[in-house]
Amino acid sequence: MPPTHVALALLVTVIWGLAFVATRVALDEVSPALLTALRFLVAALPVVALPRPTIGWRQLVPIGLTLYTGQFLFQFSGIAAGMPPGLAAIVVQTQALFTIVFAAVAAGERPSPREWTGTAVAFGGLAVIAATVGHDLTAAGLALTALSAISWGAGNVLVKRLPPVDPLALAVWLSLVPPVPGLALAALMDGPGAPLAWRGASWRAIGAVLYLGLIATVLAYAIWGYLLRRHPAARVAPFALLVPFVAAAAAALVLGERFGARRLAGMALVLAGLAIIVRPRAGVTEPAAGSR
Repeated sequence: MPPTHVALALLVTVIWGLAFVATRVALDEVSPALLTALRFLVAALPVVALPRPTIGWRQLVPIGLTLYTGQFLFQFSGIAAGMPPGLAAIVVQTQALFTIVFAAVAAGERPSPREWTGTAVAFGGLAVIAATVGHDLTAAGLALTALSAISWGAGNVLVKRLPPVDPLALAVWLSLVPPVPGLALAALMDGPGAPLAWRGASWRAIGAVLYLGLIATVLAYAIWGYLLRRHPAARVAPFALLVPFVAAAAAALVLGERFGARRLAGMALVLAGLAIIVRPRAGVTEPAAGSR
């Protein structure tokens, strides 16, 4: 990859890492359900300029409900329920493990011994993190964040079944799905007036929502899709492993989040397992995304 493309990949990891801090800021004033709806209402704005991908709503809706609605509704609810944002960035990355499991069950894919090894290492790290429940980590927060990873993994398997489509157009059109269940849940759980609660939010919270919708969703996915179209996925995907490091550092600097020795060990095991999974097989070169 040329230096400019490496810089773009690093920019995306910073954007996605900072999104966890922005989430915590927004949740101080809006509920998880409303934040889910608002993030994707903002992210869906470019739909007026982007044609719909060549797939039907019967495919778009299930992916939107798992990859976006479920992932972020559970993630936001987990952080609101006591999952520290920096730690959440680690736990949601276990989506790679659930993707492997779901692909094996639903699509008949056979994970390699290396992938099973990485999965075992990462789940071991998750168990170590679970042992630190208490103080600033709640069992509910951990469970909800794990559900976020599970929903993300299910969405990944559905995406794998799609024909080749423009990643940015797909991201924007999928963003039309979460606002409906998000607003409905906000009204159901927080009262009929909850969907309009954002009108009383501070500029700080509104800025966080705009960051999540326009920067962390539209801009980041546009850059990521651009890189995937020009380089093998095996060269681009590993950069995502840097997101938890950015999130943890940002949470420590901005929110004062701290990590004990056991929690750091668990985080290291999760990341080590993910690194084992994404490492390309020896002697196998993936084709560039643009040539598929």
